[in-house]
Amino acid sequence: MASGSDNNGDQQLKLYSYHRSSCAYRVRIALNLKGLKYEYKAVNLLKGEQFSPEFRKLNPIGYVPVLVDGDIAVSDSFAILLYLEEKYPQHPLLPKDLQRKAINFQAANIVCSSIQPLQNLAVLNYIEERVSPDAKIEWAKVHIGKGFAALEDLLKNYAGRYATGDEVSFADLFLAPQIDAAFTRFNLDMTQFPLLSRLHEAYNEIPAFVDARPDKQPDAPS
Repeated sequence: MASGSDNNGDQQLKLYSYHRSSCAYRVRIALNLKGLKYEYKAVNLLKGEQFSPEFRKLNPIGYVPVLVDGDIAVSDSFAILLYLEEKYPQHPLLPKDLQRKAINFQAANIVCSSIQPLQNLAVLNYIEERVSPDAKIEWAKVHIGKGFAALEDLLKNYAGRYATGDEVSFADLFLAPQIDAAFTRFNLDMTQFPLLSRLHEAYNEIPAFVDARPDKQPDAPS
């Protein structure tokens, strides 16, 4: 819940975000689930604001998101989510069961290591410049589809209402933005991924997920 007031102690959280970034989207969901208010600091990736000297002081590689909590700055969504889980344990996102915890990490890593980096803005822009605009969409669909097939297989024996059971967990924060992008940005045929399609419907019923959507952010186009 992006806000201008402090609800977390002496120092308000700040989230450096871009509305369409799936990595920032994950963190917005977590902040909402944990009931943490934060100041939304928009970083326009299309204008290259992530490469400014000021932003690179927060994250030298120039990626969003970055979470600032007092004098601590944490970049990379995976690291941010683990930080939030330790610092703000309300609404825990990792199950106590060791096997299910491992499955959560596996699913999250499929998204953040084997899908999202292959369809991020820099990669798609490179393909568009070197090949064609149509080629970048096909490239994205191929790699999203490959990852989704793996996720369907991984989660089939663990999923309940959500990815690894009947409670929202760590994996769901990674799945929701990626599935949403498949539907809204890349027009992927999701009929071949029934489990992920069902999860997408479930996420759309949770206010913390809905409020984190790209179109709900302060920097979204009006």
